Parts: sequence; structure tokens; C-alpha cells
Amino acid sequence: MRLLDLSGQQFGRLTVIRRDGTAKNGNATWLCKCSCGNLVTVDSYRLRHGITVSCGCYRRDISKERLTKDPRTRKQIGNATNLPLVNGSNVAALTKISSRNISGVIGVSFDKRSGKWAARLFYHGRYILNQTFSEFSDAVAARKAAEQQLNQNEELKVEAAEG
Repeated sequence: MRLLDLSGQQFGRLTVIRRDGTAKNGNATWLCKCSCGNLVTVDSYRLRHGITVSCGCYRRDISKERLTKDPRTRKQIGNATNLPLVNGSNVAALTKISSRNISGVIGVSFDKRSGKWAARLFYHGRYILNQTFSEFSDAVAARKAAEQQLNQNEELKVEAAEG
């Protein structure tokens, strides 16, 4: 079977630069440059059949356009409590008490196995606080202290970026 040279050809937003190897299925792969500037390697079948037309920017653009045209979505734009993630953290989890929460304090729960109170604060994909306490009041105090420390650190970052 003869290999088609796709170099220089345009497929959607992708322009083929050169051959980049062979996929596991045996198809040739091609290094392409997207109109947004990103480089991406694409299987020749997906290119030739119009399955892949960009690095992913086309899908993002279409989704953004659809969302901003939807009146239900437009009404919610700017309402931070409706956003699942802000700066990598789940806003709802940080600001709303779960129906499963029996302590009444966000980030404080009772661990039945150990018989202790757990205080947790998860931010940007890592635990800032993950400790257990014998007393409920100690767990609440630790959670509040961790929140204050986080707020101070974030304010310092903002000041440093502005200054």
C-alpha cells in the first residue's frame, strides 16, 4: 500500500507539516499546526475523513458560542455559586454545606472508625488541612484557621501580582 504525502495540505484548521510516525493501528500520523498556533499529531484517517479538524480549539469555540447564546446560561454568567470550579477549586464544596454533613461546619466530619472529628480543606488539588481531633471544637478551630491562612496567602499573591 502506497503512503499518501499530506505535507502542506489543509484539513479544517490544521495544516500538515510533516510525517510524525505510525499509530498503533498502523496508520500514518502527521504533525500538524493549528490555525491557533498549537502543534498536534493526528492519525491520517482522522485527517482525511474530517474527524479531527483542529487541536481542540474548534470544539472550545463552538461550546463557548453555544453557551453564550443560551438565555438560561447568560442569566447565570457572573454568578460564582453556579460555577463548579474557580481557580481549580470547587466553589460549591467550599461554600455550601452538604446534605450529608452532620457537623454543621463545612470541612468538618465525624469518622466513625476512629471515633474522631476530621477537619479537611482541599484547595488546588491538594489538602491544605487533613487532621483528626478528639474534640469537635478543636476540629472546627483548625478548619477556621486553615481558611484564614489560605485567604491571607491568596491576598498576598494578588498583591504581589498587582505590585
